Amino acid sequence: MRKKTLAAAALLAAATLTLSACGSGDGDGGDPIAIVSEEPGAEKAATALDKPFEKPDLVLTDTQGEKYDFRAETAGKPTLVYFGYTHCPDVCPLTMNNLAVAKKQLPRDQQDELRIVFVTTDPERDTSVALGKWLKGIDPQVVGLTGDFDTIQAGARTLGISVNAPRKDDKGQTVSDHGTQVIAFSPKTDGGYLLYGEDATVEDYTADLPKIIKGEKP
Repeated sequence: MRKKTLAAAALLAAATLTLSACGSGDGDGGDPIAIVSEEPGAEKAATALDKPFEKPDLVLTDTQGEKYDFRAETAGKPTLVYFGYTHCPDVCPLTMNNLAVAKKQLPRDQQDELRIVFVTTDPERDTSVALGKWLKGIDPQVVGLTGDFDTIQAGARTLGISVNAPRKDDKGQTVSDHGTQVIAFSPKTDGGYLLYGEDATVEDYTADLPKIIKGEKP
């Protein structure tokens, strides 16, 4: 077993830099350091973190317009969190659909136990109503959160995920540059102990979710 010390936001740089609208920004160099164990020859979608991330202190607004305290609402629950936006042309809808399809393979009680949280990186356009409409077509059980951009950016940063303010591209379209990692939190410790890149498939999540439900490593 060999160990590497890596900036978590750069852990999957090859994946997160491939999409213009959903790429990882350069960030400010303030990303936390993650220690990961990597077994030679291992071909797993999930990267297990030796030092799990603490759940971010995020209090935002859900699709019903109600306050949602991320730590309190997901305490003791298997939880997956992803930062993205509804106008994303590719990786965001693909990632969320992969998670939704994989979740439906679980027994009903485990589906109800699992928390999948989508935090917008484009809160000006992604209002509670807009998020609710978008997520309804993916999985109505997914929790959609919006709110103050600075709060969202700070929360993402504690997980090593770069999120930049929405900007205009050379075609005048508004895009949001953000890291494309999915972080899984254990129901046993509430720590973010697994990291997935955008190349994770529905088959990967289908195989791993039963273990995530129990707080185990795939």
